[in-house]
Amino acid sequence: MTDPIRLLLADDQALVRGALAALLDLESDLEVVAEVGRGDEVLDAVQRTTPDVALLDVEMPGLDGISVAEQLHGAHPNVRILMVTTFGRPGYLRRAIDAGASGFVVKDTPARQLADAVRRVHMGLRVVDPALATETLTSGTSPLTAREREVLTAAAGGATAGSIARSMHLSEGTVRNHLSSAIGKTGTSTRAEAAREAERLGWL
Repeated sequence: MTDPIRLLLADDQALVRGALAALLDLESDLEVVAEVGRGDEVLDAVQRTTPDVALLDVEMPGLDGISVAEQLHGAHPNVRILMVTTFGRPGYLRRAIDAGASGFVVKDTPARQLADAVRRVHMGLRVVDPALATETLTSGTSPLTAREREVLTAAAGGATAGSIARSMHLSEGTVRNHLSSAIGKTGTSTRAEAAREAERLGWL
């Protein structure tokens, strides 16, 4: 008999994590070997438990799932990554794939389909929620530059142009230009609206 596929679950909601672990453990060929509630705990847990597949939530404290995927892919390229999220935002999918994820499914995926997604990712295949894939193709890639995304993320947290400029070692004028460009690209009229729209699309 072959060894079960070893899984790591990373999700900040303990109930969701527990439910996922219980469902996946019911499958004879899957075994949950680690559970963490923060993104910045993933690499240590991988080091300790050597999973075959890591199931990562997108939004977690400490470090978001897409940043974790990038680090994990760099440090442990043989660990397959499956993003599991409540937020089916098209921009997230493209960023996750670019970061090294092999799959992207939403949390309300039926248990059998989720188990199947884990097996397929483990085999080296790519698995993407079909509705999300279609939406991503129609919405296109994020038009925001890395710097615009950085500035808009800071503005979304309520930071002023002056404080963003100081923290990023930019001039206030440059920060205003980035914000203005982001507002134009999101088709909105204020930085708050731009941040909300970019978040809705998964561009932040």
